[in-house]
Amino acid sequence: MSASPGNLRAARGLTAHALLGVGASPDLVDVAQLVLCELYGNAVRACGDHVPLVAEAEAVPAGVWVRLHDPDGRRHPRRVPGARLDDAEAESGRGLPLMDLLAPGWQVVTTPVGKQVRCLLSRDLDGAN
Repeated sequence: MSASPGNLRAARGLTAHALLGVGASPDLVDVAQLVLCELYGNAVRACGDHVPLVAEAEAVPAGVWVRLHDPDGRRHPRRVPGARLDDAEAESGRGLPLMDLLAPGWQVVTTPVGKQVRCLLSRDLDGAN
């Protein structure tokens, strides 16, 4: 897909449909959609509008993998020491701390055609252990 508001809505919808179809809880689906949106927004900021993206959501016994691939292998998202979710003055910069909270251990992998950001959302997030 190319990055656009309409395609983001479609990716969110497909994510929900696929994950609910394999029995993921609505809460876990909501978190997967939130993470997908954050990764999508970061890719657009790094690469520009209409960049080609590949989004994946995969249910596994441990939870849900969310992966987003973009063509820019040079610019990787970086954790910013001291970044906080509760900074009322910040106009941006909450996304990666949110990723750290929801998907600790998220990682960026350089690929032959760009990079992939991937994270595992634990089933513990769904409240239905």
